[in-house]
Amino acid sequence: MDFLSKLTSALPDTPILTGPDCAPWVTDWTGAWHGEPMAVIRPACTAEVSQIMAMAHAGNVPVVPAGGRTGLVGGAHAPDALVVSLDRMNTIRQVTPRTRTAIVEAGVILQSLRESAAELGMQFPMTFGAQGSATIGGILSTNAGGSNVLKYGNTRDLCLGIEAVLPDGTVLDLMSELHKDNTGYALKHLLIGAEGTLGIITAAVLKLSPAPRVRSTAFLACPSLTDALTTLNRLQEATSDAVEAFEYMPAHYMAAYADMHPQARQPFTDIHGVNILVELASTAPRDAALSPEGTTVLQDTFESTLATLFEEGLLTDATIATNDSQRAAFWAIRESAAELSLAGPRAAIVNDIALPLDEIASFLDRMNALLPTLDADAFDMTVAHLGDGNIHYTVRPSDKALKDTIMSAVEAEVRALGGSFSAEHGVGQSKLSSMTRHKNTAALDTMRAIKQAIDPTGILNPGKVIPPASSSL
Repeated sequence: MDFLSKLTSALPDTPILTGPDCAPWVTDWTGAWHGEPMAVIRPACTAEVSQIMAMAHAGNVPVVPAGGRTGLVGGAHAPDALVVSLDRMNTIRQVTPRTRTAIVEAGVILQSLRESAAELGMQFPMTFGAQGSATIGGILSTNAGGSNVLKYGNTRDLCLGIEAVLPDGTVLDLMSELHKDNTGYALKHLLIGAEGTLGIITAAVLKLSPAPRVRSTAFLACPSLTDALTTLNRLQEATSDAVEAFEYMPAHYMAAYADMHPQARQPFTDIHGVNILVELASTAPRDAALSPEGTTVLQDTFESTLATLFEEGLLTDATIATNDSQRAAFWAIRESAAELSLAGPRAAIVNDIALPLDEIASFLDRMNALLPTLDADAFDMTVAHLGDGNIHYTVRPSDKALKDTIMSAVEAEVRALGGSFSAEHGVGQSKLSSMTRHKNTAALDTMRAIKQAIDPTGILNPGKVIPPASSSL
């Protein structure tokens, strides 16, 4: 019997897709990666994942785990491999407001968890544009970021425990609800962010937070990025760190959004070079209390702080959302980033970088001068989680043959300024060359040793994250 026949015989009630039925898994969301998998299997529980991995291990069959397939780095590319889709493992087992925790399976859609928590007055604060398709297993495997990292941290910071299946089928039960546990290596953190190369995450214990009693959202225009960062610090001080999101969009981003959505209302009449979407949120009753004018204390504090910033020349314009509809319209501009960055006939070079906050302006100034010397017809589409230093610097070159040249130049500038070439999207396949060029040799050797120890046959998500030792990519 061949491997698929054995798999069908062992798991007769588990859907196994082949041929045309695999179409959704052939091409990734960006359209950059193509390859038909051997098959797609859709287990319903951890025991089935364990059995699948044990059989794949025995048969030396490559396995690629898949979540919502909205990644940007080719991390779920699976030509001729067995795809293990966790979409049927989508149960929210428990949401407990008293302990502020949720226990969920890996196939749960992020937005579904957020909605379930909201029904109980809680929130799972991870949020980004693809939350309607991204899964918990996927965001853990990539240590996803998003707009609220400034206040709540990355996915890693929101996870108390995980369950995972190792390459040989062993189930690693780390489903702890403890906030402190100093019993040896932090194995959950080894698997979080490993992009499915060390194990398949099947369930997790996640931290929840009380839902804010009050929010205030605004678009701000600042004379410079330096002024924007000063504005962030002043707002944090004035509101007791109530700033949840601080998102930067330059003039060309706003213009591109206006061109793509001509009917959408723009936050400003004039064109500004530095546009910031800022959102404040508070759970404190004092901030939600109404002033004599009928506005919340948080809103009053926000407005008075902005007035002072105007007087000091740190702001040139501001528009505060007056209702939920306007707030949603503001966020629609920011969450169109992927759509704007990847639209058009030219192949996009997606640079997901992190920099020290006070070096962001330097990086953009350097690239504004450098990019035209590499490709006179290239243009960038920049947007940033400014509060945590994460810039999405997407470049559209005139010739895709210039991709490596431009990526290398971007990474050199990032490295010179003390940054990282991968902030929140992961490495996958598209940044293997970046790992070869810039990752510390000792760190790469340690990663290879860990991979060899846990997955000696190299069957789990092969060819991702870690370049071969002899790589000259």
